[in-house]
Amino acid sequence: MSSSADVIGGVVPTRPARPSSSRRRLSGDAFIGFVLPAVILGLWQASASFGWIDAVFLPAPATVAAAFWTMLTKQRLAWDFLASIEIVGQAFIYGSVLALVLGVAAGLSRRVERFFGPTFDTIRHIPGIAWLPLIVLWLGIGAPAKVLVIAKSVFFPVFLNTLQGVRNVDRAYVELADALTLTRWQLVRKVIIPAALPNILVSLRYAAGLAWALVVVAEGLSGLEGLGFLIFRAQGLLLTDQLLVCMVVIGLVGFAIDRGMFLVQRRLLRWKQGFEG
Repeated sequence: MSSSADVIGGVVPTRPARPSSSRRRLSGDAFIGFVLPAVILGLWQASASFGWIDAVFLPAPATVAAAFWTMLTKQRLAWDFLASIEIVGQAFIYGSVLALVLGVAAGLSRRVERFFGPTFDTIRHIPGIAWLPLIVLWLGIGAPAKVLVIAKSVFFPVFLNTLQGVRNVDRAYVELADALTLTRWQLVRKVIIPAALPNILVSLRYAAGLAWALVVVAEGLSGLEGLGFLIFRAQGLLLTDQLLVCMVVIGLVGFAIDRGMFLVQRRLLRWKQGFEG
């Protein structure tokens, strides 16, 4: 029972609740991801300030920032960036949509899987870059060749994960759908796709990052625009500051793509609870 000194007007004042340990831990975890980048940036600045590495091979962060501004305002960095984004977007859409359709079809039918299996298993072991010289002969050095090479690399991880996701659907769900007399389309839409969605979303997230990484190689080996072209040009002219600008832009955009796919994955799978570490 509270003492009379603690009671004011018949109301017992309550003490403000202390934040729980889990809440404090989460607030600290929000900044832990910035520790390693800060350490790397500090070492980079120290190497430039004390002359540990020649500026030709590793210019100072301020020099790279100045090069970024020059490339953005006086050169075609924005246009090259948009060209790369356009190629990646087209390749990701074409490759992933075709993979989803064929993956679901192969997962639902052993006959479809046996029809495509030997051919797909052979083609997927040939790297996309190995196809580039032949595709350039067919389509030239324009965007279609790069889109086709990247779409091929996107296709197989999405196809295989979609196929495996369909095959991993619990048999009890299918038996329940049969008991409810669902049609084939209802079975696919209400049972198969939701159950396979975790596998599908993981593969799409991986494929999006893969497509963005491959555009650098595709543009560097074939093309006159894009971030990949800028990287290979900077290497040839020993413009290390511009080379680092392109690398930082590619890394940040890749991080943004991955975070965006993660948020989509978390939203679509909000019904699925799992271990969070």
